[in-house]
Amino acid sequence: MNITARISQTPMSGYQWLIIALCTFMNCLDGFDVMAVAFTGPSVTEEFGLTGSQFGLLVSVGLIGMAIGSMLLAPFADLVGRRPLILLSLALGTIGMFGAAMAPSVTVMGVFRLVTGIGVGGILASTNVMASEFSNARNRGLAIGIYTAGYGIGATVASLVAKAAVGGDWRIVFYAGGFGTLLALVVIAAILPESVAFLEQKRPSGALARINRTLARMRMEVLTDTDLDQAAAARTGGERAASGWLKQRLPPTVLLWITFITIMFGFYFVNSWTPTLLVEEGLSEGAAVTAGMAISIGGTVGSILYGVAARMRTPRVVLIGFSLLSAAMMVVFILSTSTLWLGFGIGVVVGALINGCIAGAYTVGPALYPANIRSVGMGWALGMGRIGAILSPTVAGMLNDAGASATQLYVGAAMVVATCALVLVGLRRYDPDSSPAAKEELAV
Repeated sequence: MNITARISQTPMSGYQWLIIALCTFMNCLDGFDVMAVAFTGPSVTEEFGLTGSQFGLLVSVGLIGMAIGSMLLAPFADLVGRRPLILLSLALGTIGMFGAAMAPSVTVMGVFRLVTGIGVGGILASTNVMASEFSNARNRGLAIGIYTAGYGIGATVASLVAKAAVGGDWRIVFYAGGFGTLLALVVIAAILPESVAFLEQKRPSGALARINRTLARMRMEVLTDTDLDQAAAARTGGERAASGWLKQRLPPTVLLWITFITIMFGFYFVNSWTPTLLVEEGLSEGAAVTAGMAISIGGTVGSILYGVAARMRTPRVVLIGFSLLSAAMMVVFILSTSTLWLGFGIGVVVGALINGCIAGAYTVGPALYPANIRSVGMGWALGMGRIGAILSPTVAGMLNDAGASATQLYVGAAMVVATCALVLVGLRRYDPDSSPAAKEELAV
């Protein structure tokens, strides 16, 4: 039995939950990064004299960087290890945040936003795999839900910093992000271990000792060289059999990409444009940040709620419900913001639901792939999902310049999110949790 299978069948230790917490901490950086540019949007637009399209492009530059990081940096995790790539990505994120804080022009800021995005993309692709690899089968959905909640936590912190900076210097928000990323770099360098699944597969110098140190902390039985040899022999046979297998997974792969694209379209629209649109609708900047903060607060609990629900029902079915409810509540939210307390309350619900959708995509996706190509499948799904994330603020900016109202933009984004439910219905025949035939196919 390989290490991944042993971990899947063994109760989780406190050390494994610590690793999940570290991955969650790093996911906070994604939430802080996206919301930093969203909450400072009105101030940045005023200082640099940006149009709606230009501001949308500034948001999209960071998301383009995330796509580059997810799709191009992530494969190096299989060559040099998860931990080195995470450390490199954190270093890039630190440079990008501080650079954006000191940028003298929107062009320079855009360059550093791209660097930050590349770093965040590398972090996300690696930490998503790490959180999955160190979780057992029973708690994987909950662990991914907790991991995804990191986005909402980071977004909430960004909103608090931005709210404190209202009327002051918007650059404070990016300085705070830089110091937070630097802190993460130090903590991860000191505590986070290398993936034991990576060490088992690649067996670099000292691999057995490093594996056994980690297994001992997880309160699991240590391995011998013979165990690694046997796992390698079994894995070699599986890799030969998988050479033509990826082509057979093309239909579910495309459906998964569309799922990520539609969810991320709505997710990044809500998180990137809400404060700016509400200011244009007549709310004060402070009130708009408060409404945006409500969405962030909801996001901190939404993914965990999804994880709990997914323990009781099929994850794909739960995700269908979350996507439909998200679309409906997005429309209700934009129609209720004139009453601040009501808009705040509904904003919490919207944040919970749309963030739960992200957790759902992270949970449903890995089950569609066998272990030996799961990282590649999810890495590309994350990268393709960024298409929706990139299109969302850009299209919204163009429509905003053309005269579209906040209500019209929100309804359009809600329709995109609702289409995710239709895609998930089509994914049923490939989902091992819903189809016995799919489960047997993956087991081959």
